[in-house]
Amino acid sequence: MARKLAYALAAIIAAGGAALWMLTEPQKVDEPMLASLQPGDAAKGEQVFWAGGCASCHAAPGASGDARKVLAGGHALVSDFGTFVAPNISPSAQGIGNWTLQDFANAMLKGVGRQGEHLYPSFPYTSYAKMNPQDVADLFAYMKTLPQSDNVADAHDLGFPFTLRRGLGLWKMLFLSDKPVVDVADASDQVKRGQYLSEALGHCGECHTPRNVIGGLETDQWMAGALSPETGSDGRKGIVPNITSGEGGIGDWSEGDIAYGLESGFTPDFDSLGGSMTDVVANMAQLTSEDREAIAAYLKAIPAHANGYPASR
Repeated sequence: MARKLAYALAAIIAAGGAALWMLTEPQKVDEPMLASLQPGDAAKGEQVFWAGGCASCHAAPGASGDARKVLAGGHALVSDFGTFVAPNISPSAQGIGNWTLQDFANAMLKGVGRQGEHLYPSFPYTSYAKMNPQDVADLFAYMKTLPQSDNVADAHDLGFPFTLRRGLGLWKMLFLSDKPVVDVADASDQVKRGQYLSEALGHCGECHTPRNVIGGLETDQWMAGALSPETGSDGRKGIVPNITSGEGGIGDWSEGDIAYGLESGFTPDFDSLGGSMTDVVANMAQLTSEDREAIAAYLKAIPAHANGYPASR
């Protein structure tokens, strides 16, 4: 009897393991959908590149000017789960020079690497999943025109169990969606454009929204601000500000103030947007004034929230 129970238990465990393995299998993009796209337009892809903030993480640390187009990688992204290092994504053999559009789309829209592995969400594919696939094709065409780099970025510095990528399949079931975060169905075309630029390309919510204990965005506090995972010289975590119109946010900023800040880096009080926003402004300044105005219109249209970080900060 005991042996039969042991066999039954082993069978249940094996079945459960098989089911878990299937549930966590990386999901790739639909090939017929990719085949239906127009050839990538590099000129259009350049605007996607700046809106998507690719250089902010993938340019070498400290790069400026045209050097920001050399996507050599190496930028360290500190998190509560360890330190992630942005890879080389230049069009070299060490980067994405041998990638196909399908490889690129799998990474951007599904968070799946070229070897079929789950990518860590330090790469903001939870936002990029909302992209128009044609924009992905255009971006890929533009990135193929950029300078090559032979740099090999350092490996991520992670501890167990975060070294096990397969579990990300379950995480994606909870947090990976191609659906918009905010319902703007009845909004103006300008607000809808701003939503796409903010939620998908600009991935603003990845920094400006609080996260739960397993790293998922708390979308009920969308853009309410958050504690930065990085600590200052005093050992305290920094603040990523609330950019809604709620208490502690930017309710007293006009749409014009927001658009001007994205272009110039200045607040309405003529203070400077510092920290990581310096890179964001460098990207946003490359967009059309209409797109910056659309982002501003969207930020004024989203629900207002009180600060998403502790009041003591």
